[in-house]
Amino acid sequence: MNTAESTIAERIERLPLGRFHRRFIALVSLGNFFDLYDIFIVAYIGAALQQSGFLSLRQFTFFVAAGFLGMFVGTVVFGMGSDRMGRRSAFILLLLIYSVFTFADAFAPTAGWLIALRFFAGVGIGAEIVVVDTYVTELVPGRVRGRYVAITQVAGFCAVPVAAVLSRLLVPTHFLMSGWRWVMVVGASGALLTWWFRRRLPESPRWLESRARLAEADATMTALENESFSTLGRSGPSTSITTNEEPFNSAQGKQVASAEQKAASGKNEAEGERASFWELWRRPYLSRTVMLVIFQALQTIGFYGFANWAPTFLLKRGVSLLHSLEYTLLIALVSPLGPLLAAFTSDRFERKWTIVVLALLVAVLGLGFGNSVAPAAVVGFGALLTLANYWFSAAFHAYQAELFPTRLRATGVGFTYSWSRLSAAFTSLLIGAVLAHGVPAVFAVLAVAMILVASVVAVMGPRTNGLVLEEISR
Repeated sequence: MNTAESTIAERIERLPLGRFHRRFIALVSLGNFFDLYDIFIVAYIGAALQQSGFLSLRQFTFFVAAGFLGMFVGTVVFGMGSDRMGRRSAFILLLLIYSVFTFADAFAPTAGWLIALRFFAGVGIGAEIVVVDTYVTELVPGRVRGRYVAITQVAGFCAVPVAAVLSRLLVPTHFLMSGWRWVMVVGASGALLTWWFRRRLPESPRWLESRARLAEADATMTALENESFSTLGRSGPSTSITTNEEPFNSAQGKQVASAEQKAASGKNEAEGERASFWELWRRPYLSRTVMLVIFQALQTIGFYGFANWAPTFLLKRGVSLLHSLEYTLLIALVSPLGPLLAAFTSDRFERKWTIVVLALLVAVLGLGFGNSVAPAAVVGFGALLTLANYWFSAAFHAYQAELFPTRLRATGVGFTYSWSRLSAAFTSLLIGAVLAHGVPAVFAVLAVAMILVASVVAVMGPRTNGLVLEEISR
């Protein structure tokens, strides 16, 4: 299994899907669950914060904007930084940052503290999503890459109905403190538990190879191969990956691999080659960088414009807080179905064209929701819009991580994805202003943004399905 002739990419590609992949995806998905839980509770507790008088509408827009500005900073610093510190290290550090500041935010004494602490929680949330996409993309075979990224999204979007149910149950209560505070405590506590479990994760062998840490990359791959192939009775001792960090670092004491092994590894990445940010602005990555910057700046308007503001839109139409929470709860129940559809279709249909079609569908359904008045129409269009939005999200998260080489992957995804965080911060201010002209006007703006998203991907996006990462990044 451990041969000089095989590169890390080739060894990853021939791993049978099994126990390691299931455990890896389960642990990563737990982190995604709590990241998205924290993003989406804003919509549900936001209505309560405004009705209780803790936040005005203006302060709520700052609260939403602060979270996304924090995500922007986190994505730039830690998302791009994971190309230097490693996928696993960034993963765990970011979850800890998010947990600590979300827990502190639950006890914020004033609106100012709530907004400020939300910024720091956002630092952890924003980059974590980038690292998840990068981490999964590098550790699973290309034949199931889209499906496995989508599975992390399925688990993540299960947080939406959970957040809706907990908000419906807890927000109206006041046990020791306001119910919205308990909603935040639940998210922070769960994330700390996930951080404990994540000690079992290995570093990305592709990343280790790109940093010329060949002995460590080989040792990690050997452990993965032993676990994966031993369950099939094909080779290697029946050993599992050890459950703490030490075994993956023990390879540091080994002699660096032979010159022949280094030469083989050079088929993927030059030994010790370091990524340069400016490489994003040279061929073949220039057009991909420009495409993703435009895409990310616009898709957030359509995606979070609905996700973070739906209860507030209903309040503005005269719906009571409890009824708005009930409507959004019914809408939220379909949330996991969107990425579940992506899991079944991502590797069957070209991701580029899936994204184009879904962006146009989001635009149409958004206009339907924005112009609906009857409760059945509101819930119906809202559910279909949620389904399309989250299917779209799972598709593009798999797509964006495929477009750059390992040495540059987190830098490329982190930089381009950071534009979505910055856009989301300003989108909250934009929606707050447009909302004065009515809910339909807001959704007209969102529809235009999604039509432009579809156009830029159709014209500039490359095809990726069924290709090994190293082929796509040439």
